[in-house]
Amino acid sequence: MPAAGSEAEEGGGEGAGPGAGPPGEQPGPCSPKLCGYLQKLSGKGPLRGFRSRWFVFDPRRCYLYYFKGPQEALPLGHLDIASACFSYHQPEAGAAAGDEGAAFEVHGPSGAVAVLKAATRQDMTYWLQELQQKRWEYCNNLDAAKRDSRTSPTPSDFSKGLVAKDNPDLSILSQNASAERARTILAVETSPTELVGEQAASQPAPVQPSAINFSLKQWSTEIKNSMSSLRKGNNENRKSIFYTSEEWELLDPTPKDLEDSMALEEKRKNLAEGNKGLTSSAFPFDFGRIPQKPRRPLKDMIGSSKNRNSSDSSPTEWYSGNGNKLVSELQLKYQSQQEELEKLKKDLLSQKELVRLLQQTVRSSQYDKYFASRLCEGVPKDKLELLHQKDDQILGLNNQLEKLNLEKDSLQQEVKNLKCKVGELNERLGMLMETIQAKDEVIMKLSHQLSECEDNTSSQSGAVNSPVATCINKELQELDRLKDNLQGYKTQNKFLNKEILELSALRRNAEVREREWQAKYTSLEAKLCQIESKYLILLQEMKTPVCSEEQSPAREVIAQLLEDALKAETSEQPEQAFFKPYLVSEYDIYGFQTVPEDDEEEKLVAKSRALDLRSLSLSENREISTGVKWENYLASTMNREMMRCVELKNLIRSGIPHEHRSKIWKWCVNLHVKKFKDSTVPGYFQTLLQNALEKQNPASKQIELDLLRTLPNNKHYSSPTSEGIQKLRNVLLAFSWRNPDIGYCQGLNRLVAIALLYLEQEDAFWCLVTIVEVFMPRDYYTKTLLGSQVDQRVFKDLMSEKLPRLHAHFEQYKVDYTLITFNWFLVVFVDSVVSDILFKIWDSFLYEGPKVIFRFALALFKYKEEEILKLQDSMSIFKYLRYFTRTILDARKLTGIAFGDLNPFPLRQIRNRRTYHLEKVRLELTELEAIREDFLRERETCIEKRDLISDDEEDS
Repeated sequence: MPAAGSEAEEGGGEGAGPGAGPPGEQPGPCSPKLCGYLQKLSGKGPLRGFRSRWFVFDPRRCYLYYFKGPQEALPLGHLDIASACFSYHQPEAGAAAGDEGAAFEVHGPSGAVAVLKAATRQDMTYWLQELQQKRWEYCNNLDAAKRDSRTSPTPSDFSKGLVAKDNPDLSILSQNASAERARTILAVETSPTELVGEQAASQPAPVQPSAINFSLKQWSTEIKNSMSSLRKGNNENRKSIFYTSEEWELLDPTPKDLEDSMALEEKRKNLAEGNKGLTSSAFPFDFGRIPQKPRRPLKDMIGSSKNRNSSDSSPTEWYSGNGNKLVSELQLKYQSQQEELEKLKKDLLSQKELVRLLQQTVRSSQYDKYFASRLCEGVPKDKLELLHQKDDQILGLNNQLEKLNLEKDSLQQEVKNLKCKVGELNERLGMLMETIQAKDEVIMKLSHQLSECEDNTSSQSGAVNSPVATCINKELQELDRLKDNLQGYKTQNKFLNKEILELSALRRNAEVREREWQAKYTSLEAKLCQIESKYLILLQEMKTPVCSEEQSPAREVIAQLLEDALKAETSEQPEQAFFKPYLVSEYDIYGFQTVPEDDEEEKLVAKSRALDLRSLSLSENREISTGVKWENYLASTMNREMMRCVELKNLIRSGIPHEHRSKIWKWCVNLHVKKFKDSTVPGYFQTLLQNALEKQNPASKQIELDLLRTLPNNKHYSSPTSEGIQKLRNVLLAFSWRNPDIGYCQGLNRLVAIALLYLEQEDAFWCLVTIVEVFMPRDYYTKTLLGSQVDQRVFKDLMSEKLPRLHAHFEQYKVDYTLITFNWFLVVFVDSVVSDILFKIWDSFLYEGPKVIFRFALALFKYKEEEILKLQDSMSIFKYLRYFTRTILDARKLTGIAFGDLNPFPLRQIRNRRTYHLEKVRLELTELEAIREDFLRERETCIEKRDLISDDEEDS
C-alpha cells in the first residue's frame, strides 16, 4: 500500500496494485459496483488540502483505487482495504458546516493514514459500512481457500468454464455465526446519495475551494492519462485542454463564440466610457440595467406579514390568521370568476363564428332564389317545389340565427354582470388589505409598548432575576448540545465496536491460518528428513555394494522410495489433505492427469516432469511481476473498455494469469466475431443446437465416435457422464449445422475441448467460429485439408530461412518433419506440449491469430536445435521428434525465442507464400484427380485390374 497521506505519493499508475490478488471479474448485476466521489487529503506544507478524487473498489484484490476523474485510464494510487482499519472523529455539536464532520481515516498496515472526506455524513456512513463488508467478505474467502504462493482465487470470483466447476485448491470453511449475528446487530442502515455509485460518474466532481489542484510527482500519470485519450479510435470530439488552479476545463471556442465575445467586449467598453461622463464612480456598473423593484404580490405580502408577526402574542396570531383565511377565500372566488369569464368569452367567440357562417348561408340562398325566379319561368312543378323547400330551410335558418342573437345578448349581459361582481370583489379585497395593514400597525405598536413595559419591570425588580433567566437559557442550549453529542457518540461507538469485532475475528482467523501453515511446515520438514535419511542409506549402499544372491537392504529402500515417489495427492482423506506434503496432485489446474496409470517408467518420467514444472513456477519471480502488471492493467480498465494496444499485446504474450483467462479469452473471441454476432438474431446458438438435435445431421455419428477420444487424459472429458462431454457434443453439433460444408473434421473436437475449459458453451462455439472462419484459410478443415497442406509448405520455407542448419540436417537425412508439425497446426499444439505452455500459446493465438502457430512451431525446433543436430540417423531423429516437445518445460524461454529471436516475422510474407503454394497444391490435386480418373477408366477396360479397389471405396 502506498503512503496514502499525501498527493506526492500518488505518482503513476505503474505502481498501483502490486502483488498478485484474487481473481474475478467486475461485479455483476447482483453486486453493484462500489464507486463514487470522495475528497482525499493530499499534498505537503502549504499545498496540503482536500482534493476531489474518483474512487473505485476492486473486489479482485480488495483495493480501493482512486483516479483523477471517472474517465481516467490510470489510477493515481490505491488503498489496501484487506489490511486496513477504519475510524472517524465525532465533531462537536454546533460545529461549522466546513468542519471535518464527514471525514474518516483509513489506517494501513505500515502506519500510513489516508484521510478521506465524503460530501455528507450519510455518504461517509455508507462508505464505511460497504468497505467493512468488502473487507469481511474478502478475508473470509481468504480463510476459506487453501492458497497457492502466486494466486489467490476466491469461490465467488473464479474462472468460467469447466476449470471453475471443480477447483481442487478451494476448501470452504464454516462461517463464524456469532460474529455474523453481532455484525448484523451493530450495522447502521444507510443509503447513498447521488455522489456514490456508477450514476455518480455523470455528476460534476465536488469542488473544494481551498484545494490547489497541483502536484509535481503526478505529472507522469497525468501525461499517460492524456495520451490514453489520443489512442486510435478516440480522436473524435477531441478538445484542447487548458489547466486552471481549480479544476480541469475543456475550452474549444467556435468562430461565432469569438465574434459574440468581441461584440460584448466592445459594448462593455462603450458603456464604461458613457458611465465615466455621468458619474464619478470608479466602478463601471450598468445602473440602467438594474431592474426596478417589483411590486410585491399579495401572497408575498401576506407571508411577510405572517413571518413578521410570528414572534408576537396570541391575539396577533389570531388576527393575522383570520385575515389570511378570508383573503385566501376571496382569492379562490376571484380565480373561479376569472376562469368562468374566460370560458364565456370562448363560447361567445364560437357563437359569433356560427352567426357569421349562417349569414353567409342566407345571402347565398337569397342570391340563388333571385336567380332561380328569373330563370325558372316555365320550369316544371317538381323543380318549383324543390325551390320552395329551399326557401323554407332558409327561413328556418333565419329563425335559428335570431335565437342565437338573443342568446348572444343574454351572454353579453351576463358578462357585464360578472364584471360588476369582479369589481365589487376587488373593492372588498382592497378594503380587507387596508384593514389587515391597519391591524398590523396596531399589533406592532402594542408589541413595542409591551416590550417597553417588560424592560421597565425588569429594571425595577433589580439584577436578581435577569441572571437566573440567562443561566436557564444557557443550560437549555447546553442540554441540546449534549444530546446531539450523545447521539453522535452512540453512532460512533456502534461503528467502533463493529470494527473491533471484525478485526478480532480476522486476527483469530489469521492465527488459525498461521498454526495450520506451521503444522504443514513441520510435516514437510519431517518428511524431508525421512527422505534424506533413505537417500543417505541408498548412497552408502551404492558406494559399497553387497554382491550376493541375497536381497540387499538397499532394495527395500529403493522399493519404498519408488512407492512414495509415485504417490499423488488425492482427496481420499480430506481431514489430512491440508497437511499432505506431496507437491504434485493427481490432476493439474486444467484437469489434465499429471501421472499416467499404466507404465511405471512413464509414471516416473511424468512425475519428474511435473516436479520440474512446479520447481520452475516456485522459483520464477517473473510470474509475480507478470501478475502485478496484469493487476495494474485491469485496474486501468475500471473506468473504460478494453481495447487493442501494445501494452495488452505484450501482457498476453507473457501469459494470461489463470484467474483472468476466462475474461480475456471471451473478450478476444468477441473482438474477432463481432461482425458475425451483430448479423445474427438473439438465441442463434440455441437455435442451431435445437435444429441439430431435432433434424438428421450427417456429422453427428462421427462426433459421437470422437467424443471420448478427444482428451482422455483430462478429467472433464474422461467418461460419458463428464460434464465436458455434453458441452462438447452441443458445440460440435451446432457448428456442424452452421457450416454444412465442413460438418465435422477430426481436430475440431480438441479445439472445442480446450476452449470449454475456460468458456461457456456459446462462447466456445464462437471461439471455434473464430478459428475456422476468421483465422484459418478456406479448406483448412475440409476433406481435402487443402489449407493445412499449404501451411506445411509455408512452414518449410520459414524453416529454411529462420533455421537453415536444422533444415539442412533434415534434408540430409531425408526426414519429413511435416508429418509431426501437421498436427501442431491442425489442433494448435493440443496434446503436443505440456499444459502450461499450451495455454500460453493459446493466449497469444486468440489475440494475434494464426501467425502465432508459425512462431511457436519454429521456436520449438530452435529450443532443441543443438540436441537434434547431434542425432546422425533418420530413425533416431524421427523418434526424437515424436516426443521432444513434451520435454520443453520453460515457457518463458520458449516465449522469448518465439517473439524475440525469430523477429522480424511479417504476416504479409506468410500471406504471399500461402498464395504461392496454394496454386501449386491445387495444380497437384488436379493432376492427381486426372490420374485417378484415368485409373478408373483403365480399370473398367482392363479385366486384370477390375479387382483393385481403393480404401475409400472399400469403406463405402
